[in-house]
Amino acid sequence: MHTRSEPAEREPDTSARPPLVRELLLVAGLFLVYKLGRQAANGHVEEAFRNAGHVWSLERAVGLPGEGAVQGALLHSHTLVQAANTYYATVHFPVTLAFLVWLYWRRPRHYVRSRRVLAALTGAALALHLLFPLAPPRMLRAAGLVDTGQVYGPAVYGDSPATDSMANQFAAMPSLHVGWALAVAVGLIVATRSRWRLLWLLHPLLTLLVVVGTANHYWLDAVVVAALLAVTHAALGLPRTSVRAHLPWASVRAQHYAAPAYARSGARR
Repeated sequence: MHTRSEPAEREPDTSARPPLVRELLLVAGLFLVYKLGRQAANGHVEEAFRNAGHVWSLERAVGLPGEGAVQGALLHSHTLVQAANTYYATVHFPVTLAFLVWLYWRRPRHYVRSRRVLAALTGAALALHLLFPLAPPRMLRAAGLVDTGQVYGPAVYGDSPATDSMANQFAAMPSLHVGWALAVAVGLIVATRSRWRLLWLLHPLLTLLVVVGTANHYWLDAVVVAALLAVTHAALGLPRTSVRAHLPWASVRAQHYAAPAYARSGARR
């Protein structure tokens, strides 16, 4: 009698792990480019609000639900809206950094690819921020949404885009909050073997609801970044270890075909 079980976790292949100092410098450089790129995109106020009007109209034309439907659910509870603001302010960077650190130590063969995916996705997003400045829905009067960060706290951005020296508030398209969350989920699904690993997709789903509900992003900001991530993965090629190879039934099937021919023939008698 044969029972199905999860394949045992292998020890990390240390030979595939790149030098730590180099990786720290690369990740720090990526973060610096991210911050400088966002600051370089500051300004373009008229263009950003004009683009916001176009995005809002396009969403309504294609039948997307209003962002206010998600925000309305949050505003029913003061605790819930503050939790959403806190999630938006605090989860983005730490989770992505923890993901990279875990891959580096436990799945080094997957680490390099995931780091490249994040770097390429961030670069493409920053280029789009420069080419297409976009005011978020919390600034668009036609949207009729509440700036939950300013009203309920904690706030991430300054009171005015012109005086905010820490971030570019006109970099809504695409949403790197959603993009990084989706990249983390895909990376973990590919790199792990648990039968429950698809639950990692709850992270980008929750992030999407948070960024829309707090009026920091439009639905289309998430659609665009998901498309960018798909293009990034396609450009970098398929990972060495596919998701299919990690599925429990795949390992059982492989064991069956790896069994000696006489054992299989004997089982048919």
